[in-house]
Amino acid sequence: MPTVGLGVFRVEDQAIAASSVQSAIRNGYRLIDTAAIYQNEQGTGEGIKAALKETGLKREDLFITSKVWNADQGYESTLKAYQESLDKLGLDYLDLYLIHWPVAGKYKDTWRAMEQLYKEGKVRAIGVSNFQIHHLEDLLKDAEVVPVVNQVERHPRLTQEPLKAFSEHHKILLEAWAPLMVGGLFDNETITTIAENHQKSPAQVILRWHLQEGVIVIPKSTKEPRIIENGDLFDFDLSKEEMAAIDALNQDHRTGPDPDNFDF
Repeated sequence: MPTVGLGVFRVEDQAIAASSVQSAIRNGYRLIDTAAIYQNEQGTGEGIKAALKETGLKREDLFITSKVWNADQGYESTLKAYQESLDKLGLDYLDLYLIHWPVAGKYKDTWRAMEQLYKEGKVRAIGVSNFQIHHLEDLLKDAEVVPVVNQVERHPRLTQEPLKAFSEHHKILLEAWAPLMVGGLFDNETITTIAENHQKSPAQVILRWHLQEGVIVIPKSTKEPRIIENGDLFDFDLSKEEMAAIDALNQDHRTGPDPDNFDF
C-alpha cells in the first residue's frame, strides 16, 4: 500500500474530483481514497480512467480505497453497497474497502460481509475507519480476518499514541485522515521553524512527521501545485528532536466527530 495518497473528502463536484484524481496520478500518486458518502465515486472513477489513458499505467499500478457508509451497514446491505461503489467507480475490484464508522450493533455483521468479499477475491484487502481500541478489541473477538488498516483522524494535535501502539501490536496499519488538521497548524511556531530549517512548507513537515512514524497519509487538495507539494516528501528527514517537538503539540483535539459519540 502506498504511504501517500490523495483524499477526496468534500469534493462533491464530479468534474473537480475527476481532475484532482487525474492530476494526482499524473504527478506520481498511486493511492486514491474515496467513500460512498462523499458522492464522488463517479468522478473519481472518471479521473482514474483518464489518468490511465494519459500515463499508460495499468489498473494494478493503482491502489483504490472506498468505504461502506453507516446507513448501508449490515451483511446483505454491505454486499450490495460494495457493488454499487464498484459500478460508480467503473472498476472490477477495490484494493481496500473500509467500514466508515463503528455503528453499534452493525459493524460485526458488516465485517462478516467484508470478509466474504475478501474470500471471494472481490477486494484485495479490508479494514476499518474511525475505530477506537475497544471497537477493535470487540471486532477481533469474532473476526476471521484482521483489519489491515484503521483510518482515523490524526495530526500533531491528535497523535492517538495508545491507538497507534495497539494497531502496531496487531499489525494494523494506521492511516491518517485530516493529517494536516485542515491547515490549522500552518502558522504554529514549532512547525514553521522546522519548515524553515528544511526549506519545506509546514504541510510537508507535518506529512513527513506522519510518514516517519509509520502512518499513511491522504491529504486532500484540488489544486495541482498543492497536490505536487504534498507528495514531495522523500528528500528530507526530520531529526529525533524535531519529531519529539511535533509529538509534544498533542492536545487530544479533534476537528471531526468523536467515534464514541456520533449520530449519523
